[in-house]
Amino acid sequence: MMLTTSADAPDTRQGVRHNVPALASLAVAGFLAVTTEMLPVGLLPAIGDAFGVDDSVTGLLVTVFAVMVAVFAVPLTIATRRFDRKRLIIATVVGYLISNLLIATAPSFAVVAAGRVVGGLAHALFFSVCIGYVPRLVEKRQVGRGLAVVAGGTTAGFVLGVPLSTALGSVIGWRNAFVALAVVALVALVLITRLLPAVNGAAPGRRIEKPGARADLGVVVTSNTLTFIGQYTLYTYISVVLLDAGAQESWIGPLLLLCGLCGLIGLAGVGRTIDRRPRTTVLTVLVLLAATILAVGLSHRWFMVLVVAVALWNGLFGGVPSMYQSAAVRALTDAPEVAGAWINATSNIGIALGALIGGSLLGSDSATVHLACVGAAFVIAGLVVAVMGRRAFPE
Repeated sequence: MMLTTSADAPDTRQGVRHNVPALASLAVAGFLAVTTEMLPVGLLPAIGDAFGVDDSVTGLLVTVFAVMVAVFAVPLTIATRRFDRKRLIIATVVGYLISNLLIATAPSFAVVAAGRVVGGLAHALFFSVCIGYVPRLVEKRQVGRGLAVVAGGTTAGFVLGVPLSTALGSVIGWRNAFVALAVVALVALVLITRLLPAVNGAAPGRRIEKPGARADLGVVVTSNTLTFIGQYTLYTYISVVLLDAGAQESWIGPLLLLCGLCGLIGLAGVGRTIDRRPRTTVLTVLVLLAATILAVGLSHRWFMVLVVAVALWNGLFGGVPSMYQSAAVRALTDAPEVAGAWINATSNIGIALGALIGGSLLGSDSATVHLACVGAAFVIAGLVVAVMGRRAFPE
């Protein structure tokens, strides 16, 4: 598919309600993106057994994907900033399709890894373009709500996509689980082609930045990185925490589903307030997020109390991605895709660092307490950055 520079597409920016079909098509693509990223987590043992590869090596399938995103999100976004937006987002979905088909038909582990590289490159560009698409569709005062609608698809990927496709893989085989995901990619392509209007890319010439835009973006992405490190220091090992507290292995899936459903509720709450009261929303969510992470550590000896704390914690985090996305777009209004690229890259850096930090704490006594305390400390650091960045997180 040839990517051309954007023609003069008409200005179609209207309210969220008018753009529901277009935003829904992006949400379906977001569901595909997250499920593609996370599906191997539940299928690593089966993939390793198929090729006679150790679990530690198979785990690199997750790492290589995150590395592709962290390294290439910003450069790819800048390099393609003048391409037609709709064709570009279609190209990323085609990338997910190719990735899943490569893995489903792979004759060797090397081909599986190659498929993950293709998927990681698509992922590096997808969320940047997707985040930047919303302010080109939705009028300025409703951008936060529009981002929350699209984020519903990514949250649904965590809630439904990964558990269901993992369960499907255990029933019909891991290869067929990736085939099913390729079918979802085809559905996303049809919806985007039919429902997503064309929008302008970056105009040729020098961009006009508002004063302090880069500094504001720096504040946003720094707070985002710290918050994601704190979240994933604990969340990466949530199954271990629940099992140590007395949960049966058969309970983990339903409990994680509960967490995801709570995240959807949190996302809906943030979507209602982020445009009208951005600073209040951000500071309130981060304060409560740190408090509930600490509550997880303090309640690990009482299983039912722990479940409530975990549900509240994940409910609060549900709105965090769209919260930072809208702040980044507001900081860099003339280049929303670049803002999205920085959010995409720093989120994945936070996920990777959080997993490493949490892993180093697992062997200690009272590991849950240590995970929670360190995780909360990073979220509090992100809160401090947000408190100091009054322009980046305005009233």
